[in-house]
Amino acid sequence: MFAAKNFFFAAISGALSSVEYLLVAGGGAGAGGIDAGGGGAGGVLSGSTAISIGTTYTIAVGGGGASSSSTTYLGASGSNSTFTGLTAAVGGGGGGGWNGGAGMAGANGGSGGGSFGLAGGTGTAGPPRQGYNGGVGYNNPVVLASGGGGGGAGAVGGAGSGTAAGDGGVGVEWPTGSGTYYGGGGGGGGDYKGSTGGAGGTGGGATGTTGAGASGAANTGGGGAGAGYVSSGVFSTGGGGGSGVVIVRYPDSYAAAASTTGSPTITVAGGYRTYKFTASSGSITF
Repeated sequence: MFAAKNFFFAAISGALSSVEYLLVAGGGAGAGGIDAGGGGAGGVLSGSTAISIGTTYTIAVGGGGASSSSTTYLGASGSNSTFTGLTAAVGGGGGGGWNGGAGMAGANGGSGGGSFGLAGGTGTAGPPRQGYNGGVGYNNPVVLASGGGGGGAGAVGGAGSGTAAGDGGVGVEWPTGSGTYYGGGGGGGGDYKGSTGGAGGTGGGATGTTGAGASGAANTGGGGAGAGYVSSGVFSTGGGGGSGVVIVRYPDSYAAAASTTGSPTITVAGGYRTYKFTASSGSITF
């Protein structure tokens, strides 16, 4: 009878066999110059994957694209995030800006960068989808212009117009119902002649202005804002992309991980044991 009871408890408890994950890559930078497109958000992937007890799983957290100089007309793209190579989130595409009077398209990425006059960059449609396309900028430099918004993980970037630059695309909520968003696109840069900067997408995207672009929020994969046009002949810098994040969680009825590297933030709440990695590299052994 005692042996049967022990067997019953072993059967219902078992060993941890799968975990949930969120991977967010680094966001793209907004372009430098004038009326530039916002950076695309880093790709966002979530799901569950099988794991084995005693196995060490490596983690990489993508960095955001570096801030663009006033003469860098295509923002730098972000870098990928990975969880032991099982899957990866693609870095966000940089925004496109003004280059000698000609427009530049945004770069492709997890989400595409916004543009100056031409097409926005292409997001990673999947399957699984990681993000959306960047918005098209408005190019009428004789009167005014405005940058397109960077694509977000949850929606396309907004198009620029004669009154306002495009807004960054909204990110995605994770976990569902938490109110926490990741992967917002960067807003496009405005123009002192009359167009305002675009709003940053919910999920870390930076809001554009008629001056230097702000950077996307750290550990959200948010896109940087495109450079605005301060005054005649005065060009601006584009904002850098926000760094990414890797989160692993599983029910707190299971034991803590045997070891970690990379100093993740560990929380036990809401029925889950959660490991949030923000350093560039790390690992977890279950």
